[in-house]
Amino acid sequence: MKHILDNPAWNALCSGNSQLSVGTETAKYFVAEVSPFAGIQENTPENFDHLHQIAPSDSAVILIADEPLTIPESWKILNRIDGFQMVYTKRIDPVPPTAPIVPLTEQHVPQMLALTKLTNPGPFSRRTIEFGHYEGIFEGDALVAMTGQRLHAFDFAEISAVCTHPDYLGKGYARQLILNQIYRIQANAGTPYLHVRSDNTRAIGVYEAMGFERRTEIYFYVLFKN
Repeated sequence: MKHILDNPAWNALCSGNSQLSVGTETAKYFVAEVSPFAGIQENTPENFDHLHQIAPSDSAVILIADEPLTIPESWKILNRIDGFQMVYTKRIDPVPPTAPIVPLTEQHVPQMLALTKLTNPGPFSRRTIEFGHYEGIFEGDALVAMTGQRLHAFDFAEISAVCTHPDYLGKGYARQLILNQIYRIQANAGTPYLHVRSDNTRAIGVYEAMGFERRTEIYFYVLFKN
């Protein structure tokens, strides 16, 4: 039996993030201004065709899978990113931050877009904040570190957009923000997870030192309609 996290985007589109989804019983995608992720119930040619019929023609979609996929010729593969899916199963208590952690709101979106453009933690658009629970650390009026939650697949919540301005690395800001997200997710009876590129050995080491465990290899397919 497949695990919920084997198909995280699809399960998020069907459950915790369903209010942001468009689609049918076999293929769904997020509103483009929120996220490029899409999902299909099962990786069959019929479901790929169904997604092709309903997905926007002017923007790429990203599929997530726990195994390499055979992509139909109706889709052009723009990129494939290999990574790991990591989960956090230990219980933690609140960790007092060494810097104030600030809830991020619509007024912070321009700074969030600038920081994610600079650091490239993954797709981030004008309405990505609608996934919820984004938090940041400021130096003066400048947002210098942030993270949030993205794919809420039933009881699993993805920690995402982990990024720190290059001028403020080494201060432990990302670690503080991640620990705060872990505690928040567990307080709501959820299990935290995240995705990391397989070639990002530094980040993998940091996450493992924090207590995250590799659950599976994961593949991101960036697709555009032919």
